[in-house]
Amino acid sequence: MSTTATQPKIIAYLKPSCGWSGGVRAVFKKYGLAFEDRDVINSADNFQEMVEKTGQTKQPCVEIGGRMLADVSGEEIEDWMLQNGVVTANSIVPEVPINQPCAHEMPGAQAEPSPMSFRR
Repeated sequence: MSTTATQPKIIAYLKPSCGWSGGVRAVFKKYGLAFEDRDVINSADNFQEMVEKTGQTKQPCVEIGGRMLADVSGEEIEDWMLQNGVVTANSIVPEVPINQPCAHEMPGAQAEPSPMSFRR
C-alpha cells in the first residue's frame, strides 16, 4: 500500500455512473484508500449536503481530512494527495481514465439516446 501511516477520513460526493466520478474512484483504488461514496444523483440529502459544504452544484467533490475539494477530476485529487502527503507515488495504472468525462460527453461524440424515455 502506498498511503501514509494514518489515512484521513475521505468522503466523496459522486455520481453512480460518470467519467469524472469513475476517475476519482480509480485513484482511491490505485492507492488502496477507503472512502465513503455518497451518491448525489439518487440521494437528495447527499446532493444537498454537497451543495452546503461547497457552495456549488458540480461534482465530483471530495472531502479529505476535513478539506473540501470541489468540482475535481481524479487527476486533481491524486495531485493534491501527493502534494499533501496523503499518499506516495506508485506505478499502478488506474483501471479507467482519471481525467475525462464519460465517452458520450467527449467532444465530437455522437449523442446517445437518454436511458430514460417518457412516452405518451
